[in-house]
Amino acid sequence: MAEQTAPPLPPSGRIGVVVYLAISALVFVLMMVLGVLMRLSQATWVELSPNLFYEVMTAHGAGMVGISGLAASGVIWYFLRRYVDLSVGILWANLAFFLFGVVLILGGIFVGNYAGGWTFLFPLPGTSAGVWGTGGAASYLFGLLSIGVGFLLLYLDFARAIMARYRSLAKALGWPQLFRNSSDEAPPPTVVAATMVLIVNIAGILAGAVVLVLILVNLYAPQFAVDPLLTKNLTYFFGHVFINATIYQALVAVYEILPKYVGRSWPVNRIFLAAWTATTLMVMAVYPHHLLMDFVMPTWALAIGQIVSYLAGLPVFAVTAWTTLTIVHRSGIKWDMTSGLLFVSIFGWSAGIVPAIIDGVIAVNHVMHNTMWVPGHFHMYLILGLVAMLFGFMYYLTDQGSRKGLD
Repeated sequence: MAEQTAPPLPPSGRIGVVVYLAISALVFVLMMVLGVLMRLSQATWVELSPNLFYEVMTAHGAGMVGISGLAASGVIWYFLRRYVDLSVGILWANLAFFLFGVVLILGGIFVGNYAGGWTFLFPLPGTSAGVWGTGGAASYLFGLLSIGVGFLLLYLDFARAIMARYRSLAKALGWPQLFRNSSDEAPPPTVVAATMVLIVNIAGILAGAVVLVLILVNLYAPQFAVDPLLTKNLTYFFGHVFINATIYQALVAVYEILPKYVGRSWPVNRIFLAAWTATTLMVMAVYPHHLLMDFVMPTWALAIGQIVSYLAGLPVFAVTAWTTLTIVHRSGIKWDMTSGLLFVSIFGWSAGIVPAIIDGVIAVNHVMHNTMWVPGHFHMYLILGLVAMLFGFMYYLTDQGSRKGLD
């Protein structure tokens, strides 16, 4: 693994990461409360009006997606900072844009009564049948836009720092070692993962910003024509890319921490590099599987989305799961909360990916899509996969890391 090349992490940087995680842990609990509240309402144990139920659902969806992105970006920032010179100021700026956006979103939902779901599908924000007004929808959309601006700054800073160190994103993805058998040392796993994340998330966030601006203009100038199919494509491209990238950011905790427990390095070989390159492309190509009912979509796009649905989750997962097992096998690892959570998170990730692949089969999806199967696999993916990685990293950040000489 490459030597540390960046200056030592200043206290403000470590504090920033801790604040990211502390806010995330609190919001995770609040979102779980909202989730339980919805289930109690569906069971008729708690009475929620239909309007309030959908407000809670909108807050729960937007909150979980946003806070997952915030927490995971804190994890990858912490480790990427060891290899490239990231800006601490941008780390805090992202948090400021995020919190400002949260205030606007909560105001739009619980003051402005916006209840159109976190996906804000056009033309729903402007056609509420009187349930919410333009102000509520606009507040929600501006909140999402603010959060997107913060994340965009963060990933652009990733790109700046990585290109300053590796000269190109292709080199940071390990393409010379993958395609040209270069004798130079391959980038460390964290740099490869961060490069993939910045590519897909910059593209996804820009797509999200475009569709948000289009809908906002349409809200105040209904005569401004917006193509519903275009907005749906942009929305699902943004949403699918962003939420999938969260797990790839948090995965860096496994790459960085587990090898220290077992005294073995994480191998960066051609298989590893090929898996991350393939995933970079497939994460951006898979979103049309959300549009299979939109028959005006080009057949080739739907076909690609369907085929990639079967493949997108496999490359990085297969390589990571196999390597996790092999580096731990007969290593004499001393299990504690950090190593245990990180190891279990790979199982949780797999337990969420496999049902997702099954759900990608049209014959299965035809029966299961409007059941708890879909939210079930996604909650398993997040709770047992992403959240386990995040809490494993949180334990690592405590004094046990320094006591054991792991940091």
